[in-house]
Amino acid sequence: MSDTQSIELTLHVWRQKDRDDPGRMETYVARGVNPHMSFLEMLDVVNEGLVQEGREPIAFDHDCREGICGTCSMVINGRPHGPWQGTTACQLHMRAFRQGDEVWIEPWRAKGFPVLRDLIVDRSAFDRIIAAGGYVSVNTGSAVDANAVPIAKDDAERAFDSAACIGCGACVAACKNASAMLFVGAKVAHLGSLPQGQPERDRRVLAMVRQMDQEGFGNCTNQYECEAVCPKEISVGVIAQLNRDYLRAVAREKPAVQEMGSGA
Repeated sequence: MSDTQSIELTLHVWRQKDRDDPGRMETYVARGVNPHMSFLEMLDVVNEGLVQEGREPIAFDHDCREGICGTCSMVINGRPHGPWQGTTACQLHMRAFRQGDEVWIEPWRAKGFPVLRDLIVDRSAFDRIIAAGGYVSVNTGSAVDANAVPIAKDDAERAFDSAACIGCGACVAACKNASAMLFVGAKVAHLGSLPQGQPERDRRVLAMVRQMDQEGFGNCTNQYECEAVCPKEISVGVIAQLNRDYLRAVAREKPAVQEMGSGA
């Protein structure tokens, strides 16, 4: 078969009307699939057929379709974002599949990501975690030249690598505990590696970890599924830095609280 020959697939897709609907798997046949299509383009074609038949199209999230926004969150054949390493679902192309394949498509499964409809989940928990600690309270003044603040090369590279996180939630979807520690670790490592992030470093990690727990995400048990499915290949090393920063912040917080109590 040439790589331009169309293929036919059997899709098993999770359908759910709203948060309260129990949901179920439904089966569709995707015909005339071009191997050069992206996975989302294939779903577009399937939806066009469903609309023509007077049926409800499959709801799925998307925005940039360039692997930047992280909204194309879906589990494909048991793996977040599908079989390719280091890619999002929108970057997955249909040449990854063969004629007659059965493809199972589901939303993220986590308490912190309730299903809104079909393949769309509510990922606003990540926004609340970022809001809890992703800021600086000092007066930074006007923008300065890029090279005005000297930053060690290793620190700059660590911050840059961590900042690559797009907050898609694949790490949560892959983890048996639905842990968000790779995501939180990436945000903490990003800001904590730069001089501008030092004034809020302790307060940031405490606030973000506490918000993560409040949202219902689980703990890390070092299985590393998160690193394996991350489309930006964020290293689990950021979790180690998160743990170090958190323990140091807790140790510093306790004497301060005791001192305030004795002063009262």
